[in-house]
Amino acid sequence: MFKIKINEKKVITVVPEGDGVFNLDGNKLKPDILEIRNGLFHVILNNRSYNAEVIKHDAADKSFSIRINNNVYKLEVSDKYDELLKALGLDNLNTGKAADLKAPMPGLVVEVAVKEGQDVVKGDKLIVLEAMKMENVLKAAADGKVKKVNVTKGRTVEKNEILIIFY
Repeated sequence: MFKIKINEKKVITVVPEGDGVFNLDGNKLKPDILEIRNGLFHVILNNRSYNAEVIKHDAADKSFSIRINNNVYKLEVSDKYDELLKALGLDNLNTGKAADLKAPMPGLVVEVAVKEGQDVVKGDKLIVLEAMKMENVLKAAADGKVKKVNVTKGRTVEKNEILIIFY
């Protein structure tokens, strides 16, 4: 299940049902999709032809800019894990001032993207934490300077464990 916000306004729910069939807000669709080249697609749906191009893709934010028949759309995608984090109130832990970065959930450190003494700006990737079979990118909440990194790649961490200390 995916929730897709289009142009920061309309939200649709998409459920893949297998064999190329999608349930889009209760309607079953089976588009015929052909990738012409990397990021450029030709789609036939309900006897109509569409040209679709992925203009920009940000995996960390799960956002896309796509062009369909010369109209540009901004998409923000969330899956069931994002919705769970939102329901638990863990979706916006990286907001506010640069304070110590704590693990929002137990998991495995897949990547440490900063080192001690490094300056970071709001939105910089700090750590990639694997939890619930998903990779979660933990970003800087504000500008700051890394005082100490308490974890290394491959280490498991517990919820609320301090991962990075800032000045």
